[in-house]
Amino acid sequence: MTHSSLAPVFAGLRIGLHVLLVGLAGFATVRALAVPSGATVWKVTVGIAFVAVYVAGAWAARRGAAARRGAAARGDAARESAAGRDVAPVRAARRARTLGWLAALTLLWAALTWLSPEGAYLVFPLFFLYFHLLPGNSGILVILITTAFAIVALGLHLGFTVGGVVGPLIGAGVAVLIGLAYRALAREAEERERLLAELIRTREQLAETEREQGALAERARLAREIHDTVAQGLSSIQMLLHAAERDAPDPGAGYVRLARETAAESLAEARQIIRELTPVRLENGLAAALRRLGDDFAERSGLPIEVRAAESELPMSTQTALLRIAQGALSNAIRHSRAGQISLELAVDSASATLTVRDDGIGFDAATAEAGVHAADSFGLRAMRERVDQFDGTLEIDSERGRGTVVVARLPIDADAGEAR
Repeated sequence: MTHSSLAPVFAGLRIGLHVLLVGLAGFATVRALAVPSGATVWKVTVGIAFVAVYVAGAWAARRGAAARRGAAARGDAARESAAGRDVAPVRAARRARTLGWLAALTLLWAALTWLSPEGAYLVFPLFFLYFHLLPGNSGILVILITTAFAIVALGLHLGFTVGGVVGPLIGAGVAVLIGLAYRALAREAEERERLLAELIRTREQLAETEREQGALAERARLAREIHDTVAQGLSSIQMLLHAAERDAPDPGAGYVRLARETAAESLAEARQIIRELTPVRLENGLAAALRRLGDDFAERSGLPIEVRAAESELPMSTQTALLRIAQGALSNAIRHSRAGQISLELAVDSASATLTVRDDGIGFDAATAEAGVHAADSFGLRAMRERVDQFDGTLEIDSERGRGTVVVARLPIDADAGEAR
């Protein structure tokens, strides 16, 4: 749907053309009835047929344009393109119908002009149809041919005069000039629409970048807060309990040791949360960030982590989501799988980006974990699924006890899916 301020101008021109053409056809028909002759029935029949064909074609064109605008608003065109549907035959059929409609109008006009000189007046609005609907310079050629026919028909009806020749030529010249001005105005409107759409896209990208930066800043702030409060407190408690364990009498030493071990586990969990909240930089691309992430996890866990990721151009929101999913999948694998090896792979095609994380660990019951039976262990899976759902993507988890786990996250990267909902 156009947002151009010139849309009312184009609508006014179309309405004026409809009124002019139907009015002139009505005038020729009424004139035939007012001045009866042997060909009156033919004149009226052809005049009515001309108006009927014109109105039917204009109505069909209006309906088709409205249907295309509705499809564009619903995103049907983008879905058809993504599905590989070839729209060239549809456009060719629409072009053939338009040419057939123009041919029928031209034949009916020629018949009416041959029967009555008043029909020659209809050539002027027809000039605009030819110029607007025929491609390239073919419209000008058809205008010249119909002008010559109108001059001959008027000459046969009324005799050849200077006015009978100059009048149609002047009408054709005026129509061509107006048509050229209309084309220039339409091109300007299209350029303005393109610039406006580009401006809107740029504004949306800037807004998305600001949201991403805000989210990353908030994650970093939370990481600092947890580090400076909870983690430091747990570390202090652990050291105090360690000292108390050495000095405590034997009956209470077991409880002190249990408290120290609990504090140590809580500290490890807090540090893990801090690592997951701390953003991995994406300024060098997603592939580089995934490799850094794999190296970081491998260094901390001592497990070999193989990362295969090719460089690709993806929206920033998609890169961030894939990075967080990889972070969660690697964290789950290291903490729960008891794996000996982990691999991470990123594959990108024209329609989607697919992230695959594999481990050779003990596996688990994926259905039970996602159902929330063990909420503490399944939180990472639920977080990954929620992030994937934000992008209308899919998350597949293939795991059974004793045979490892494969996590596959697939996010669409077509024009409408580049931003999270």
